[in-house]
Amino acid sequence: MTEPAPAAPKPDSPKPDSMSATWSMTAIEDAQVAVADVYGLAGVVKRLSSERDETFLFTRTDGTDFILKIANPAEDPAALEFQDGALLHLEAAAPAVPVPRLVPTQSGEPSHTLSTIDGPRIMRLLTFLDGELQYRTPASEAQSRNVGRALAELGLGLEHYDGRPPEGKLMWDISHTLDLAAVVGDVAEERRAQAEAVLGEFERSLPTIAALERRQIIHNDFNPHNILLDPAEPTRVAGIIDFGDMVHAPLINDLAVGISYHLATGNWAARAGAFLDGFVSARTLKPEEIELLPLLMRCRLAMSIIIAEWRSARFPENRAYIMRNHAAAWGGLQNIADLTAAGLKRLAPNLTEG
Repeated sequence: MTEPAPAAPKPDSPKPDSMSATWSMTAIEDAQVAVADVYGLAGVVKRLSSERDETFLFTRTDGTDFILKIANPAEDPAALEFQDGALLHLEAAAPAVPVPRLVPTQSGEPSHTLSTIDGPRIMRLLTFLDGELQYRTPASEAQSRNVGRALAELGLGLEHYDGRPPEGKLMWDISHTLDLAAVVGDVAEERRAQAEAVLGEFERSLPTIAALERRQIIHNDFNPHNILLDPAEPTRVAGIIDFGDMVHAPLINDLAVGISYHLATGNWAARAGAFLDGFVSARTLKPEEIELLPLLMRCRLAMSIIIAEWRSARFPENRAYIMRNHAAAWGGLQNIADLTAAGLKRLAPNLTEG
């Protein structure tokens, strides 16, 4: 989801961004009426938790489930068009990749703009993917391997997507890690020095990062809250959701994001090695990408810590949701504080094959 880099946003800013805007909650009854009017579907709506938009489970009268999203009024329409384009591209170019499908409106459009008291808000209806969120399933090396391969296959599906990301920077884009220096002061004292050290390491590596050649649209948020697994076989990936953080960036950034969520457990080395094995079984890495990967993994973990502490201070009412990955990110950062490319190759001997 598009959000500007945190150049010290202020509460009295005349134009709130999509991370700081507030809006009036849509009544359940109004959401049901909107689905009926726009999509011609009758059913019931249930509110789901969400950080920057309103998300609902819509159950049609025949029992079929869908996901209804009503965007934040400050959300850039271009960002949602970019997401829609990616889903439509994957439907055509990589139909085996398990992602939601956009349900067209009665007039055949991928979305509809609602008129609300807060201004225009874009509504979309998506097919529901049945499965259990990864973070609710038992972790295993086999699961990490399959999740790593699923990320590589998703990236291959997006390789030729030529949609244009909206203008502006995304806070969660590793390419703009240094922008977080503006808010690193909100990190608790006992964690701040290590977070600042990662920012410094990134700054020193900027020339090497800038020279990376493989760049494309990446998912950029391949975390256990966005990956669905088959409940009967919790090592099999059944769905990939939430394309709101996509960016055009070095391909290796996507791997850094995905693997960062496999680093906080006692057997993190085995799980990380399995994730890497799964990824390279579908898509090989270049030497320069492997060399930078440990740093980029640390960057993602440091970003999770900095952004969570900054945002939870600004929005204490949503602290539980914002901080849900914080402890794991901090634990993972401790585990890989000194990890090198040579260490990665020991974890995953197949890393340089192919």
